[in-house]
Formats: sequence, C-alpha cells, structure tokens
Amino acid sequence: MADTIDQFLAEHTQLSRRYFLKCGVAGATGLTALNQLQAQAPGRDPVLQQAIERLETNLTVPKSFRDVSRGNPKPHTLSEEKRKQVGLTRDTWSLEVISDPEHKARLGNPLTKEKGNALDFETLLKLGEQHAVRFSKVMTCLNIRDPLGTGIWEGVPLREILWLTKPRDNIRRVFFKGYHNDDPKQIFQSSLPIDRVLEDPPGLPPVILCYKLNGQWLTPERGAPVRMLVPESYGFKNVKWLTHVYFSNLFHANDTYAKGNNDIDSTLKTYASTLSFPKEVKPQQPIPITGYAQAGTAGLAKVQVWIQKNGESFPQDDTYFTTAPWVDAEILSAPVADQWGGDLPENRIPSDTIGFDNGTGKPDAWPMPLMKAHWAILLPGLPAGKYTLRCRTIDANGKAQPLPRPFRKSGHVAIEKKDIVVTG
Repeated sequence: MADTIDQFLAEHTQLSRRYFLKCGVAGATGLTALNQLQAQAPGRDPVLQQAIERLETNLTVPKSFRDVSRGNPKPHTLSEEKRKQVGLTRDTWSLEVISDPEHKARLGNPLTKEKGNALDFETLLKLGEQHAVRFSKVMTCLNIRDPLGTGIWEGVPLREILWLTKPRDNIRRVFFKGYHNDDPKQIFQSSLPIDRVLEDPPGLPPVILCYKLNGQWLTPERGAPVRMLVPESYGFKNVKWLTHVYFSNLFHANDTYAKGNNDIDSTLKTYASTLSFPKEVKPQQPIPITGYAQAGTAGLAKVQVWIQKNGESFPQDDTYFTTAPWVDAEILSAPVADQWGGDLPENRIPSDTIGFDNGTGKPDAWPMPLMKAHWAILLPGLPAGKYTLRCRTIDANGKAQPLPRPFRKSGHVAIEKKDIVVTG
C-alpha cells in the first residue's frame, strides 16, 4: 500500500479498536466473532471509507476494456481505408444471414450479398427504432479471472433478424462468425441453440446484434460496427466484427473454442476477488480490504473473507474450506445516478435500460446478475506473523464459491488467496 495509507492506518489504530469494541468484537484476532454491519458511509471507520473512495467505477470506459482480440493482424488494427474495404465501418458493413450449407435450414428469404438484400447498418438501426434493447453486462473471458470490463450494451434482438429470413423449419441451432482476414485458419465462430434466440430464460435479456456500448457507437477495438452479445455468456460467445449468421439443422455446438478443451455451454459464474489490501501491517492495526464480486447467473447474496495464520492446520478433506471461520463483508450499495462511470452520455444510465428505473436511474435490485458489485470490510488487527487472506461469494441459491461449478474449463472460480505480513 502507499505510504499515505500506512500512515493513515497507524493514525487510526486506536479509533478502530474502539470501533470493534463497539461492534462487540473480542480478542486479538476476533475473526470468528466479527459481524461487519451493512453500514453506510457515516457509520464506517474512516480507514475503511478511504479505501472505498479509491475504488474503480462500476462501469468501464469503453477504451479501458482489456483487449483479448484474435487475428493476425487483429481487425481493429487495420487502417480505416482497409476497414472500409472489408466492410468494417458503419457505412460499408453488411451481414449475411443464411442457411448452414452442410446442415440446411429452410429459409424463405435468406439475406445475402448475391441477392442484394444482406442486412446493412441503416436497416439494423431502423429495426432498432422499434426493437432496440439495452442491458448491463460484465464481459469476462472464460480463461482469465478478472473481467475485461463492464458496460451497458445496446442492439437489436437476433430473433428479429431471423424473422426477416422467413424461416420455415429444420432450425435447431445458430452459429455466427466475424471478419477473419479472409484466412480460413483464422475463423472464429460460436453457436447457440435456437430456443435461446427465440425465447429468453427468466431474468435474462435477449441475444442481440450490438452496436453501442455505454451509449456510444462501438469502436473497432470493441467489435465495431456490430458484434454478437449473449448476456449470460463468457466473452467467446460475443463474437466481434460480425459478418455471417447461419441458421442450421445441426444438433450440436460447433464453437471454435470447443477445440481448446473449453466448456462452451458455461454461463457466467459468481465469485469474489480483492482490489486493495495492505500487504504489510503493524501488529493490531486494522486491515481494510476492498474487492469486487461478479454476480453470475446464480446471483449474489454474500461476500465473505477469512484470514488464516500460516502453518495452521485445516482438514485435508475440506477442499473448499466450507468449515472455515468465514465472516461477512459489506456489499456496497449501487452508485448514485450520476456516479456509474463508463463515460456515459450526461453521466446517466440510458433510458429504457433493462433492470433500471427510468425516473431515478437506480437498479431494480442490487446486486444485479451479470454485473459486478464492490465489497469492503475492516478486519481487526492481528499479532505479528504471516497470514493468508481468502475471499469467496455465496450465491442467491446459498452455494459457496467455488461451488456449484468448480471446474476450471467452465470459467475461473477458484478461491483467491493473498499474502499479508504483520510485522513484529
């Protein structure tokens, strides 16, 4: 931590001891008795409040998203002239929506360049005048722990495009791919069952052809001019630089990502990570910890932490530390209307965003599934020694991280651990 934080910690040691006594915490560590109250800012210890005030915003500025794009060269690095030439600008983009040539679906009106009726950007926006939806989503890579960014995504439901093709029958799946430098070896595609396109599971927005992020046109790096957006999925389903959509009678998935031993059906998981904590503290100094929790499709009920002194034994058959003395952290409230971040126009959540009140800009529920929430806790001081800090979530079904889906290839969810040294 910075020197100023260390100084602040030292200055507030006595104040924080009184705070813990007020909360009924006894003993040098007090970890098993700690019950962090869901207090608002005026009731928080100042050292914790200072850590909270340095947290990132809930939404990410589009240019600050982490980029994990594929391609050689990556399509967003092409010159503007080249992007125009290959159809990756709003005025040159078109989308072919056709039958899978190998497992044919029956479409009465496929949208093709050959017929001159491929979907262009202007037509997509006209559809958006009646059908556009907006929703919040954290974008997370299946094989990277930390999210790439969180935003408000806008576009037209894919099902509206399906109806333009006058579908008849033999449609069991849809798969889609983006621009790949005209190199078959670089093709990247993902797929969905057709029922996910036609009907939204309870609580989930539709799959969309997305053209805006945080109220702004997608940039080339974010997949412009149009990308697929699957609300509950990891990043690989959200194909950038969209060029083709195929409706198919194939009975199984054909995602490129499946070739890498990945679980291509996994939805976003619920888990917690730290954002700030002191790596070194003095004996009995309070320990301020902040972090984020990704609320996956199972929702988020609690965030918990546990500090274990190194060398202490623990039952070897308790792989996920279910009997450890976890304590509840505070899940911070949703931001006020103009503090979401993300470089939103007028610093406001766009109107008619699913899950938000149009009048107040407040979320209908918090934490929101498919979003990040921040959390914080001030732990009492510890005796000198070396410790391991862990954090976990409890989802809305009462399942503790890493359950119910602990396996690595379906998304990172291992319990995070960090080292803390209490100097003598």
